Amino acid sequence: MAETADLRSAPKARPSSHTAHDGHGDANLWKLALGALGVVYGDIGTSPLYAVKECVHGPHSVPPNEPNVMGLLSLMFWAVTLVVSFKYVIFVLRANNQGEGGVLAMLALLPEGKPRKVVGTVGLLTSIVLIGSCLLYGEGIITPAISVLSAVEGLGVATHAFEKLIVPITVVILIALFAVQKRGTGTIGRVFGPIMIAWFLALAGLGVWAILKYPKVLLSLSPTYAVDFFRHNGTHGFTVLGSVVLCITGSEALYADMGHFGPKPIRLAWFSLTMPALALNYLGQGALLLANPADAETIAKNPFYSLVPQGPAIYPLVALATAATVIASQALISGAYSLTRQAVQLGFLPRVRILHTSSEAEGQIFIPEVNGALAVGCIALVLAFQSSSKLAAAYGIAVMGTMAITSTAFFMVCLRRWDWPLYKALPLYLLFVSVELVFLSSNLVKFFDGGFVPLVIAAALFMTMRVWKRGRGLLAQHFARASKPLDDFLEGVGRGVYNHGDGKELQLLRPQGVAVFLTSNPTGTPPLLMHHARHNRAIHSTVLLVTVLNEKVPRVTERHVEVEPLLHGFFRVRIRVGFMETPDVPAALAEAAKLFDEPFDLEDVTYYLGRETLLASAHGDMGRQAERLFAFLSRNSNQAPSYFGIPPQRVVEIGMQVDL
Repeated sequence: MAETADLRSAPKARPSSHTAHDGHGDANLWKLALGALGVVYGDIGTSPLYAVKECVHGPHSVPPNEPNVMGLLSLMFWAVTLVVSFKYVIFVLRANNQGEGGVLAMLALLPEGKPRKVVGTVGLLTSIVLIGSCLLYGEGIITPAISVLSAVEGLGVATHAFEKLIVPITVVILIALFAVQKRGTGTIGRVFGPIMIAWFLALAGLGVWAILKYPKVLLSLSPTYAVDFFRHNGTHGFTVLGSVVLCITGSEALYADMGHFGPKPIRLAWFSLTMPALALNYLGQGALLLANPADAETIAKNPFYSLVPQGPAIYPLVALATAATVIASQALISGAYSLTRQAVQLGFLPRVRILHTSSEAEGQIFIPEVNGALAVGCIALVLAFQSSSKLAAAYGIAVMGTMAITSTAFFMVCLRRWDWPLYKALPLYLLFVSVELVFLSSNLVKFFDGGFVPLVIAAALFMTMRVWKRGRGLLAQHFARASKPLDDFLEGVGRGVYNHGDGKELQLLRPQGVAVFLTSNPTGTPPLLMHHARHNRAIHSTVLLVTVLNEKVPRVTERHVEVEPLLHGFFRVRIRVGFMETPDVPAALAEAAKLFDEPFDLEDVTYYLGRETLLASAHGDMGRQAERLFAFLSRNSNQAPSYFGIPPQRVVEIGMQVDL
């Protein structure tokens, strides 16, 4: 093997199953738009089940008279237009990271700031974006619970005999939903689109049928009715905005799932079917209330299912609604998996077990720990709240908090990534965030009604992320201090000795074979290698110092593997992976082996990994309680061999005690 000092890279990037869909070709564009209906619009598409109901029935509602209904419909239409159509579909979809979306992908778009004075800490903007991602987990727990529960509640409209079965049926459906996650969503995904087309057509058809009986409701599209609503209701009208916001839940999925379809199909699906169907159904529910003033209070208990006559006609609608809500839940669950992988790769969460459910699509993954936590959380919410109306109080804060944070991150991308002038970016930001902060403020009155749930979840996750990031930073700093210049180490190896610092030189043997030392530090001598040399007094004839570098892009398309020849049989290998990729060290080494003059056999490789025991004493920089949490997370994180795809039978672990 050559020992020149040049840096060589793999001739081509590792093949990726991911393709940024740009919608070339009408057939492909419509096909992707069909897929977007099932994945992207499932959540917002099921909002008609509960949005109008919460505005005219419940603790924070207004009476279903004409001024109120017309005003509410106007507020809903313009909320959907401003937040979903204008903000997300037209503007935010532009902020893609190699075609990927979501708040963490947007964070990765921002240029690197100045190094932090305190190791492992994060800046204000990063903290804000992390809070947004944590709120998304809260939304991911609430969405399946409220969506499925609101669909099954249609049985109670059909007959009172089913009322006691609504919660048990909902729990059974949720258990089944989370149980099948490990099988992957590929097969189910093929029928998502057609089911959602049927759902949106049903929404539109039911809406049109009701509008024909009271066409005056179309006048509510004028924003003057929204203004009149506040004039009539005053402060209470502001409180009702906390229920109006339910019509835009799921908007974040437009951005988070952009990588699966691309912006063009998402825009096409929205403007051609989703938005018209939602608007028609909301108008239809309002028309039904206004056309039957004597029965308005009864209809207000569930205006969606009141669009069809009571009796057998409700059951097919309940079945279709349940299927649609399961699809909506699936999108949020899959999104939680992707968000977790991004957070792990960006260094904000411990390693988790990532299982690929498709050999063709890398994005189809299953994370058992996340799946279990979501399942427990969803079922606990259903059992605790018992009805979709009570759950709705917990929904708005998570949704609007995430949206406001996305607007802030988008504003920073405009300024720092795209170099927009302030006069261009600021008015757009103020428009977005002013609407969202008004909605968020109106939801704060529901804090003690359940609004605290997503905030508690987000706070716990945010603390976990901060502790993990801080702990990993201090750990890297500890090993950097324990390291020594690699040139000094290699000079001793060239003489067949190791000097461990007290002037005493130990003789080193060089048996045949290949040793791989995984190290997070791409410079210096890994402390693990020094520990091994001191205690075993032998180093393989070929040593690969392997570092996995997590890049702030979804997928690395160039120079995936780099090999730097050193001296005396030593080589540095840098493996670069994106935050949407799962590292596979043996596969990367197989690629690296092609760059050697004498390629090595992977079956002749021994992997050396370190296992740190954290002492969690009061003497370290981290603090006893924080270090205890970090130690707990470290013990329960997925072990390196599994996470990096390393065969466990070829691993040698060396333990070291560390006090942070």
